[in-house]
Amino acid sequence: MGQPVASRGQTATPTLGKAMLNKYARAFFTRVLTPFAAFLIRRGVSPDTVTLLGTAGVVAGALVFYPMGEFFWGTVVITLFVFSDLVDGNMARQLGRSSRWGAFLDSTLDRVADGAIFGGFILWYAGGGDDLVLCAVSIFCLASGQVVSYTKARGESIGLPVAVNGLVERAERLVISLVAAGLAGLHAFGVPGIQYLLPVALWIVAVGSLVTLIQRVVTVRRESAEAEEAAAARDEAPAQDNEGKQQNASHGSEAAT
Repeated sequence: MGQPVASRGQTATPTLGKAMLNKYARAFFTRVLTPFAAFLIRRGVSPDTVTLLGTAGVVAGALVFYPMGEFFWGTVVITLFVFSDLVDGNMARQLGRSSRWGAFLDSTLDRVADGAIFGGFILWYAGGGDDLVLCAVSIFCLASGQVVSYTKARGESIGLPVAVNGLVERAERLVISLVAAGLAGLHAFGVPGIQYLLPVALWIVAVGSLVTLIQRVVTVRRESAEAEEAAAARDEAPAQDNEGKQQNASHGSEAAT
C-alpha cells in the first residue's frame, strides 16, 4: 500500500502494513525482505514501481474477489500485497531516497486502495449480498474515511496542527474491516455464524469514523479560533507600542516648552 511515509521524507503516519505488523514482526520481515529489496534495486526497479504494483494488487484483490463474496481469498490477496509496504520502504532506505513526491504518491494511492476495499463491499451488498442497509453502511465507511483524511490534510494545509488522532483512523478502519472480512470468508469452509463478523465490523467502522470526523472538526475549529486570537494579539501589540511612543514624544515636547 505504499512505503511508510516517514521513509519518504515526511511525517510518519500509520499505514496498513505497519498496523498489521507489530514492531517485532516488522523487524523480522525487514530482515527477510531486505535481500529481495536489494535484488529489485539491482534490477532497476524503483520504490515507486513497487508502490504502484502493491496498490494494483490490493485493488484487484478487493474488486475481483469481494463482489463475488469471496472474502477469505480476497483478504489473502490483499494481505500479500500489503507486504509491498515493507518492500518499497526498505528499498527507499537502501537507496537513501527521501522525497515529497514519494510521500504524495504514497498517500494518494492509499486513498485508491481504501476506495477499492470498501467499493468491493459495496458491490457485494448491492449485488449477491442483497442487503441495501449494509450497502449504505459500506458507502458511508468509504465516504467518511475519505473525509476524515481530508479534514486533517486540509487543516494542516492552512497552518493548523490538527493535534488529534481520533477514535478510528485509517489503519484501524482497514484492519478491523479486513480481519472481519477474512474471518467472515471462513463461512464458505463450513464455519457457522462467522459471516456476521463483517456486518458488525462495518457498523463499528461507520460509527467510529463519524466520531473521528466530529473530533477533528471540533479540533480544527478550536485551533482556528486560537490562531486567530493569537494573530489579533500580535497585531494589537505594535499598535500599542506606537501609541506609547507617540505619548512619550508628546510628553517630551511639553517638557521642552
